[in-house]
Amino acid sequence: MFEIGFTELLLVGIVALLVLGPERLPMAARGLGRGLGQARRAMNALKAQVQREIDMPALDAAPLQRLEQQIRQGIQLDAAPAHDAAPAKEQA
Repeated sequence: MFEIGFTELLLVGIVALLVLGPERLPMAARGLGRGLGQARRAMNALKAQVQREIDMPALDAAPLQRLEQQIRQGIQLDAAPAHDAAPAKEQA
């Protein structure tokens, strides 16, 4: 992934030993390991959540279409008696 070889890793370790010292280096390595572990767990949880969302069955549009059709029919049925009951205007 990062293409880091053994010599680069050894160089980073030596620099860390010089900067942090032998007392704080194990604590820093432990903290770094915990942080990487938490980041990896969070990434795996995110991947699992995205995969669950992708695998969800698609919303079936048929019930929505039937409901829309029933609503449109109801509107047409309600509008018809009101139109018939309106008095006709006389033109002069």
